[in-house]
Amino acid sequence: MARRQQQPAKKKKRGGRLSSLFLPRKSITILLMLSLVWSCKASSSTSSSSSSQSTFRPSKPSADLEFLEPLYQKYPHQPIFLQCVEEVALSLLPLFSDDNEEGQFYKRAFLAMTEPERVISFRVPWEDDDGNLRYNRGWRVEFSSVLGPYKGGLRFHPTVDEGVLKFLGFEQIFKNALTGLPLGGGKGGSDFDPKGKSPQEMKRFCQSFMTELHRYLHPSTDVPAGDIGVGGSEIGYMYGTYKRLTNRHGEGVLTGKSLAFGGSPLRPEATGYGLVYIAKLAMEDQRKKDCKDDKDAEDNNVLKGVKCKVSGSGNVAQYAAQKLLELGAKVMTMSDSNGALIFDNDNDNTGMTQEDLQQVMECKNVHRGRLSQLEGKVSGRYIPDATVWNLPPQQNVACEIALPCATQNEIDESAAQRLVEEGIYLVAEGANLPTTTHGQEIFRRKQEEDGLVYIPAKAANAGGVGVSGLEMSQNAQKLTWTTEEVDDKLQSMMKEIYHQCQTGGDTTTTTTSSSSSSSDEKEEAASMSLEEGANRAGFRKVAHAMRELGWVQ
Repeated sequence: MARRQQQPAKKKKRGGRLSSLFLPRKSITILLMLSLVWSCKASSSTSSSSSSQSTFRPSKPSADLEFLEPLYQKYPHQPIFLQCVEEVALSLLPLFSDDNEEGQFYKRAFLAMTEPERVISFRVPWEDDDGNLRYNRGWRVEFSSVLGPYKGGLRFHPTVDEGVLKFLGFEQIFKNALTGLPLGGGKGGSDFDPKGKSPQEMKRFCQSFMTELHRYLHPSTDVPAGDIGVGGSEIGYMYGTYKRLTNRHGEGVLTGKSLAFGGSPLRPEATGYGLVYIAKLAMEDQRKKDCKDDKDAEDNNVLKGVKCKVSGSGNVAQYAAQKLLELGAKVMTMSDSNGALIFDNDNDNTGMTQEDLQQVMECKNVHRGRLSQLEGKVSGRYIPDATVWNLPPQQNVACEIALPCATQNEIDESAAQRLVEEGIYLVAEGANLPTTTHGQEIFRRKQEEDGLVYIPAKAANAGGVGVSGLEMSQNAQKLTWTTEEVDDKLQSMMKEIYHQCQTGGDTTTTTTSSSSSSSDEKEEAASMSLEEGANRAGFRKVAHAMRELGWVQ
């Protein structure tokens, strides 16, 4: 056999397989420059996003809240959560007395409430229309099950992270307590951005999200709903996936469902309608105090002709505007992240029409468009790169009522000061924590000095979760109530919530029953703001339940 001719050995290249990683010095310089530019842009973008979420960045709590210092040391990277905790805690200061055991108990209970029972984090893989596999992060913060199953919405937005969801979940605890329904608090979502996504991409993402989340859901354990970026279509996709994975149907495991498969009448409208109902109650109450003539005080149409600023153009803003128009109010503004629509109609102040609102709803709900696309199609004029709260002076419209319905921290200190100078009469928060810490301080001062009515989010927008609870009840009984029945229950619920805001909760259930403490509580209730009352009522209910369950002594 002929011997195979031996090939001369090839000269080994320097670096072997790693040689492909070595680049000429000029290329490295270019890459470093590009990397620096990109990182600067990313840093700028992140900074902008963070500032819109929270301007609250202290390293330790206020002097009166030193018992919260361990929380600040543990979560310095979650400023919006700490902002929310501190704002609630400051309104509870009269309860945190060091002079008696009850005050010490309230401190222990509050500290326990600030730690979620469970935080679930998971990867969400999904395929875009080009066939590329994409990844996002999903979370579910199961904050408190003291009063019932975890209840709170799912938010799809690029600003979502664990800190944002903890802030929303913490607020949800007290909001749900105010409804009087057996509901705990939770929140979930993803950093997925629905903007610019096709219907098929939305469906694939929702199906993948629910594939991960479904194992933690049950009508008696955790019941999500919609929120920013999650509407009826998304709830449908997720419920369809849940049904296929579990082979169960008819359960109230998701709320905000279509009427076609177990939804409740008025669920989409509930948050916006409830917001207007509680604003109307507050105005009626204020009129009774201001009017000497009983006949004038009994006028039920207190909103007729009243000019209102509404921010946002999502679910809450749309249905708040719808109810305001129905009650004769004038809706002067709506907005989205790109700009604002002003409905002053050449300064005649007639406000938005029903036809204008239908155009906005179609643009947002059907086409997922921007308000800029409505320029020339509605009676309002569009102002790009503006919010309802920072309009140029020559284009601004002074109003009596402000309903911030867009997102957290949208009203900063300067915007709040401007509203006060314009003579704003009532602020009711449709979004969660839409006012910054400094903005709230301005509203509180105006409240003390001049009687501004300020209704916090946990009370003002509780109608949504209230009707979600009613949807769960209907699912459990295999019933569907009429629209009129649900609306009556919603109005009754908002009336009870307003009453709790005025009283700070039913103090007759406390364990301290001395006459002196009772008179102190009555004096405290008389001087309370609606914000303080909402926080105290919700907190007391949860704290007393924790004690009876043996969770805090």
